[in-house]
Amino acid sequence: MKISNSTFFQTFLLLFVTFVSASLADAADGIQAAGDALQLALPATAAAFTLYYKDKPGALQLGESLGVTMGVTYALKYSINEQRPNGGHQSMPSGHTSISFSSAEFMRKRYGWEYGVPAYAAATFVGYSRVESKQHFTKDVVAGAGIGILSSYIFTKPYKGWNIQADAGEKYYGVRLSRSF
Repeated sequence: MKISNSTFFQTFLLLFVTFVSASLADAADGIQAAGDALQLALPATAAAFTLYYKDKPGALQLGESLGVTMGVTYALKYSINEQRPNGGHQSMPSGHTSISFSSAEFMRKRYGWEYGVPAYAAATFVGYSRVESKQHFTKDVVAGAGIGILSSYIFTKPYKGWNIQADAGEKYYGVRLSRSF
C-alpha cells in the first residue's frame, strides 16, 4: 500500500502535534501550546520529508536555512533587546515565527505548493499564537516571518520540476525559469 505525499504530511503533522501538545498540556493557554507544538512540528516535518525522499541535498539545504534563520534571529534578539508585551525581553524578532516560516518556505520551494500551503497555514497560526499570548508584537512576528522566508528562499533549490526565480545582474533584471529532473 502506497500513501500519497500529502497524506504522509498530514499524518505526520497530526501525530507530532498530538505528541507535543500532550507534553505541553499544563500550559495555561491552548493557543499558545498549539503554537509551541507547531513551531517544533514544522521543522521536524521538513526534516521528515528529506528522509522520506532520501534527499541528502535537501537535508543540507534545510540545515543551512534553519541555521541562518536562527543565527540572524538571535543576533537581532540580543542586539535589539526590545521589551515584550508581557514585560519580558528579547521580543524582536519572533524566534517561533522565524523557524516556522523558514520550514514552511523550505517545504514550498523544495517540494511544491502541495506541501507549502498547509505549512504556511501552520506557520501563520504560530505567528498568531505569539501575538495572542502576548509574547510578541505583530511587528516581531512579521520580522520573524521575513527572516525565515528569506533564508529558506536563498538556500533552497526545488527538488524536481520547474522553478521560477527573480534574477538580477549589474545590467539586467528579470525572471529565470529552470527545470530540475
